[in-house]
Amino acid sequence: MKNIRNFCIIAHIDHGKSTLADRMLEMTATVDKKDMENQVLDDMDLEKERGITIKSHAIQMRWSRKSQVESQKPEEYILNLIDTPGHVDFSYEVSRSIAACEGALLVVDASQGVQAQTISNLYMALENDLEIIPVMNKCDMDSAMPDMVEDEIIDLLGCEREDILRCSAKTGDGVEAILDAIVERVPAPKGDPNAPLQCLVFDSVFNPFRGIIAYFKVVNGTLHTQDHVRFVQTGKEYDADEIGVLKMNMQPEKSISAGNVGYIISGIKASTEVKVGDTITHVARPCEKAIDGFQEAKPMVFAGVYPIEAEDYEDLRASLEKLQLNDASLTFVPESSVALGFGFRCGFLGLLHMEIVQERLDREFDMDVITTVPNVSYKVYTKDGSLKEVHNPAGMPDLTEIDHIEEPYIRASIITTSNFIGPIMTLCLDKRGELVKQEYISGDRMELLFDMPLGEIVIDFYDKLKSISKGYASFDWHQNGFRPSNLVKLDILLNGEQVDALSTLTHRDNALDFGRRMCEKLKELLPRQQFDIAIQAAIGAKIIARETVKQVRKDVLAKCYGGDVSRKRKLLEKQKRGKKRMKQIGNVEVPQKAFLAVLKLD
Repeated sequence: MKNIRNFCIIAHIDHGKSTLADRMLEMTATVDKKDMENQVLDDMDLEKERGITIKSHAIQMRWSRKSQVESQKPEEYILNLIDTPGHVDFSYEVSRSIAACEGALLVVDASQGVQAQTISNLYMALENDLEIIPVMNKCDMDSAMPDMVEDEIIDLLGCEREDILRCSAKTGDGVEAILDAIVERVPAPKGDPNAPLQCLVFDSVFNPFRGIIAYFKVVNGTLHTQDHVRFVQTGKEYDADEIGVLKMNMQPEKSISAGNVGYIISGIKASTEVKVGDTITHVARPCEKAIDGFQEAKPMVFAGVYPIEAEDYEDLRASLEKLQLNDASLTFVPESSVALGFGFRCGFLGLLHMEIVQERLDREFDMDVITTVPNVSYKVYTKDGSLKEVHNPAGMPDLTEIDHIEEPYIRASIITTSNFIGPIMTLCLDKRGELVKQEYISGDRMELLFDMPLGEIVIDFYDKLKSISKGYASFDWHQNGFRPSNLVKLDILLNGEQVDALSTLTHRDNALDFGRRMCEKLKELLPRQQFDIAIQAAIGAKIIARETVKQVRKDVLAKCYGGDVSRKRKLLEKQKRGKKRMKQIGNVEVPQKAFLAVLKLD
């Protein structure tokens, strides 16, 4: 056990975590030269296409460290690496990876310096008492500022300058020193191989042939093949048909003892029977208490997900359950809509998370879905003193019953260079933000802290921030309670019929402008019909904006030439009556791109 090291790589998005993991796998000969490719641990097509890590990936490496004494043989160490995502929307993956480790490599890009998610992930690692090894990556780049970035890391960590390791993950320079530093600085896992079995489940994946595979870290005890085990939280019992360690492929082993990371296959069929954060123990000799699991992920953005064909509802449920195994931060409950039929109200950690889930449903499960406008959860206090949590504008009580509404606020941290301060402040203040403080971190880099309503940032805030700062501003946030707010429900009506999938809750000051822009956008997107379509935005019974999609008309006067004007009028009246009847029986189909366009109104 003294030769095992469990560590993860944490950093801001695009600071070179996956590239550093590639070089480590290459140097430890875990991956053959012929199988080597960029982002080798990112096994989803989606990850490779976008160049981001979505899932954390565990893999075991063996590293022989040369002894200081020449006559002694090199000592072999087992290194269990977990590569983690860097985007704020996938921070729940990072928190679970950190719980399964004793040390962390904190990677900072030498050309970009410390950014918001670097700080956020570092605090998470320090809360779990991890040994932090600071690594400065991309030192070979022309734009690198190693000395300046070193000063930032020292300010952040309070470490010595010689503790910071310099490397280039692309070329492999300095990676050997990092592997040696992991062996030297990261403590070996604590635990007793002879104590009652305690394993922490930190991830799971669905395999169509073998059922559900759970990934775990053994905290105490030893697990053998064919042991009879119990999952404490669900109370279900199974036989360990196969256990093993995670290399590039799963490698079966006879036993796994304390301190190590592995997988278990026990023929579990139902996705509800495995919970991330659960404890595995022996049935014959159970542990006294379960390990403290992970905090439940708190969804920040809610959206309705509906199948395009009504008969695909059960298939969508099965797909979401399988996806939830692999992505524990996704939550969903059934709901129905007048316009879209039966579907699910899903909770996501952010807009990128929502986009990725939609993409994965399409690619991995071949599910075509309609996603409604995203919104956040509000607390509605009624006049009789009761409290109702509303995730969906359709669930809003009648205006006459509401005493006041509270909306969730966040504390946003934006790190940027001083030349972008003006536009960023304007953006945040337009989104009803309140400046808490601003301070210089180093050089001309500043941190701005804002209190902002979460509802204002879920749609297009991040995209706007990136464009006005030319991609340099980094953004991180955490929840900061609820505050009373003057919110109204904005409805969209098509020919007097309410489209509940387009309803939103918005601040009264923004409602008029938002309603007008929505009507204009829908006018562009709705296909023309044989009758006029009236698009209206309404608050309660009051119409605040209107646009009309003009009807497609046949020229009925083309065949009528000469003669009395009454002949022409007769034909036009006949057409008018037909149009009126058509309008009564015709219904308006809202295309999927109309739902998506509401997210990108600007």
